[in-house]
Amino acid sequence: MFEFYPQIKWVHIACVLASGTLFALRGLATQLGYSGAAQAMPLRWLSYAIDTTLLTAALMLMSILPGALFANGWLTTKLVLLVVYVVLAMLALKRARTPRARLAFYVAALVTYVYMLGVARMHHPLGWLYGWTP
Repeated sequence: MFEFYPQIKWVHIACVLASGTLFALRGLATQLGYSGAAQAMPLRWLSYAIDTTLLTAALMLMSILPGALFANGWLTTKLVLLVVYVVLAMLALKRARTPRARLAFYVAALVTYVYMLGVARMHHPLGWLYGWTP
């Protein structure tokens, strides 16, 4: 299966970008008062399809790569951030009670997403901050 690593990684990265973009657009729609459109079935189904493909590709990559991948902490950090991101996104899109809380959770989810991208890109728990710290 290692011979398919580049293709699987490409699918994973494409799904990460698609998932983040779709969340940003749905969150923006919610912030602008179009929460009905943001929660519409076609968008939710698209989100489910993208996230299922993303998870499948991630599990395939983990099965290909060596077990020592968890040794340096970047993947563990990324997985913890993923859980934080999902909770924040859920609160931003439908669970928060006030518009101000939805905005705060939306911004926090976007910051977490960008930080997660940095951790994945740098292969280091500090993400984008790696190399800037002494």
